[in-house]
Amino acid sequence: MTLSKDQMAALVARDIAPGSFVNLGIGQPTSVADHLEPGSGVVLHTENGMLNMGPRPAAGEEDPDLTNAGKQPVTELPGAAYFHHADSFAMMRGGHLDVCVLGAFQVSATGDLANWHTGAADAVPAVGGAMDLAIGARQVFVMMTLFAKEGAPKLVPACTYPLTGVGCVDRVYTEQAVFDLTPDGVRVRETFGTTYDELAARLDVPLLPPRVGE
Repeated sequence: MTLSKDQMAALVARDIAPGSFVNLGIGQPTSVADHLEPGSGVVLHTENGMLNMGPRPAAGEEDPDLTNAGKQPVTELPGAAYFHHADSFAMMRGGHLDVCVLGAFQVSATGDLANWHTGAADAVPAVGGAMDLAIGARQVFVMMTLFAKEGAPKLVPACTYPLTGVGCVDRVYTEQAVFDLTPDGVRVRETFGTTYDELAARLDVPLLPPRVGE
C-alpha cells in the first residue's frame, strides 16, 4: 500500500535527529510536528516568530495567538520563545536550522527545488520564506506526492517551474518511495506499494537501487 499523508509525516519525523532545530513549511510538512517523539529534543522554529513550537492543539483548545506560518493553530512547549520576523529570518539565513521540511511542485534530479509558483492565475504570488529556508538549512527534506493530479511526475530531470533553490534538496518523501539525492544520482531509499523497477519505468529520472541493508 502507498503511504497516507500522516504515514509520510511519521517517516520524516523518524529521520530527524534528536536535538535538531527544524522548520516545517506550510502544507503537508506541518503534520510532522504531530509525530515527533516526546523527549526527542527537536526544537521547531516557525518563520512568523516562534521557537519550540508544539503539535496542533486538541479540538476546542486552540489559542488564536499561537499559529504557525500557515496560520494554523499550534501549541507551545516549555521554554517557547517569541520574536520579530527579522530575527526569525536571521535564524533561517544564518545557518542555525539543522533541517527544513518543504512541500514542492517539482524537484530535479540534481536537487533543484520549485515550490512557490506554477504560473496559474490563482497561484500564490510570492515566495514567502521558502528561498531563505532552502539555502539556509543544513538539510532540506521535501514532502510531496510523486505525481501531479494530471499524472505528470514531480521528480524530474530538470524543473520547468520557477526555482526556489538550486541544488538544495537532500531527500524527497513521497507516498510511493523515499529518494536520496546524492552526488552519484537519485537513489531509491525505500518503496511503498510499488517496486524499484516500476518506479524506474514511470520516471524520466535515472534511479539508483536501494543499498543492501537500508
